[in-house]
Amino acid sequence: MKGIVLAGGTGSRLWPITLATSKQLLPVYDKPMIYYPLSVLMLAGIREVLIITTPQDAEPFARLLGDGSKWGMSITYKVQPAPNGIAQAFVIGAEFIGADDVALVLGDNIFHGPGLTKILRTARQDVDGCMLFGYAVSDPERYGVGEADEDGRLLSIEEKPTAPRSNRAITGLYFYSNDVVEISGSLQPSARGELEITDVNKVYLSQGRARLQDLGRGFAWLDTGTYESLNEASQYVQVIQHRQGGRIACLEEIALAQQWITPEQCEAAGLSLGSSDYGKYVVSVARAASAQR
Repeated sequence: MKGIVLAGGTGSRLWPITLATSKQLLPVYDKPMIYYPLSVLMLAGIREVLIITTPQDAEPFARLLGDGSKWGMSITYKVQPAPNGIAQAFVIGAEFIGADDVALVLGDNIFHGPGLTKILRTARQDVDGCMLFGYAVSDPERYGVGEADEDGRLLSIEEKPTAPRSNRAITGLYFYSNDVVEISGSLQPSARGELEITDVNKVYLSQGRARLQDLGRGFAWLDTGTYESLNEASQYVQVIQHRQGGRIACLEEIALAQQWITPEQCEAAGLSLGSSDYGKYVVSVARAASAQR
């Protein structure tokens, strides 16, 4: 399976701070926002990732992430000239996806919770059609909502329903079989001129090949698209890290745990980050791993 991070859009709800930079390059506490969705793909065991962004933001992303080799990965880049829908990512990324299945995560979504790695790995193995991820919310009328049976089979999808059939919001993380490329390429733009991800999901729903994985009460799903939610996400990360001592979305630590890099490579990556607390943490993780050999 390959992975795509969709990090485009204008970030208009965060103007003026996003007039000069991509929303996904803004900090969420101690690291760039894009580290969080990228870490989700890494936890799923995905090493080949495509970043799709705007023409003006491709170079800053490449400067930040490089080719991914420092994490034992391969990261490449494509541009989305205009925000023409989430499903357009599969059209833009068709050559990158090739014959593989694919996971798509939105660049402003943060996921954190116990057992996340196991959930992602299981979903990756079980995908046959589409696997969506649901999260219980108190105001489902603001979201796309999924209704599923006891076995997780998707029964319905509604966009911002006035009378929701469930309280499960569909998050910005999607796993698809390879035929998502063909399905997305055959879509007609919606009334707002976009290739809608909901239309993709409805195709799988009509085929009986759509499932909804409930993330459960112990998880946090944060969308950082507004000033308030961006601030809340930073506060959440700060509290968890300070209380538990670890780091959320530490890419070097994840790569080391996956054995994509060695402790020596991890330490070198930490040292390259100078005297920052993040860099010091990476060095400590690397040295602890070396001591356990």
